[in-house]
Amino acid sequence: MAIAKSERLMNLALCLLGTRRPLSKRELRGSIEAYLEASGDDAFNRMFERDKDDLRELGLVIETVENLEGETGYLARRDSNRLPPITLDAEEAAALGLAAKVWQQARLAGAASGALQKLRAAGMPEAGDSYDTQPSALEPRIPVHEAAFEPLMLACRDRRPVVFDYRKANAARPETRQVEPWTLECWRGHWYLAGWDRDRGAERVFRLSRITGKVRSRAGAFTAPVPDVVTVRETVESWAGETATRSARIRLRAGCGYPLRARAQAVTEGGDGWDELEIPYGHGLDAWLVEFGPDVVVLEPADLRADVVERLRAVAKG
Repeated sequence: MAIAKSERLMNLALCLLGTRRPLSKRELRGSIEAYLEASGDDAFNRMFERDKDDLRELGLVIETVENLEGETGYLARRDSNRLPPITLDAEEAAALGLAAKVWQQARLAGAASGALQKLRAAGMPEAGDSYDTQPSALEPRIPVHEAAFEPLMLACRDRRPVVFDYRKANAARPETRQVEPWTLECWRGHWYLAGWDRDRGAERVFRLSRITGKVRSRAGAFTAPVPDVVTVRETVESWAGETATRSARIRLRAGCGYPLRARAQAVTEGGDGWDELEIPYGHGLDAWLVEFGPDVVVLEPADLRADVVERLRAVAKG
């Protein structure tokens, strides 16, 4: 059975942190089982170089030392890899406790809980526990129901290309997309993936709920540069409809569509069970309106109405 990469990285880190003298590649290969299983020197060298780069990216300071015989050795000195003492006041500890509760519905719940336990063991003020024992009017949650979330989160972290089947809102069938994932963003209760679409040669944003089947990883490096995080977030908001360039007029059934009412620039109450709203119109508004089904009727502009009708017909076709 193949040894997991995380276990291999942990073993390498322990070897480098536990030695008092630099260890050569030959010595490291003889000490780590995964390296012993490598098929040939070339495979081992590639694996070791990748692992060494990954550990450095995670923050481990690895020194390279050349001995008298000219052989290169590696070690990670403990004093260079020791964090400073953690000092948190009661308010900061409470904020961390509140932030950890955000992920209770996701696979990150265990990691968040474990991190809090370590901080408390290191002396974090017990005030952070008040969020576990006292009821609060604020209960933050980030819902993560999509099966694609975890593999995409790991792919973003590891800079690993992925392939998945994606069904657009106005399409009857899904299409295969080859993507270099950059980041995941939660917007209006939905998760979006921003990344580089290799087939289209352009930046794209994908809604996780429209990914069908499994997310498959692919070997190889990214072919496009990863932009700044802030830029990616702005792209996600723009593609999800946050950036409005004009206004739209819709009819909304009374007592329905509260998210639309919250964004409305003007609301005219009707006496027939329907209200008329003026809302910001930006990229992605048609996909959002479709989610409200028969409770929304687009009055204008005509192109928005046509897009919504097209999407509804695609959904009806299945």
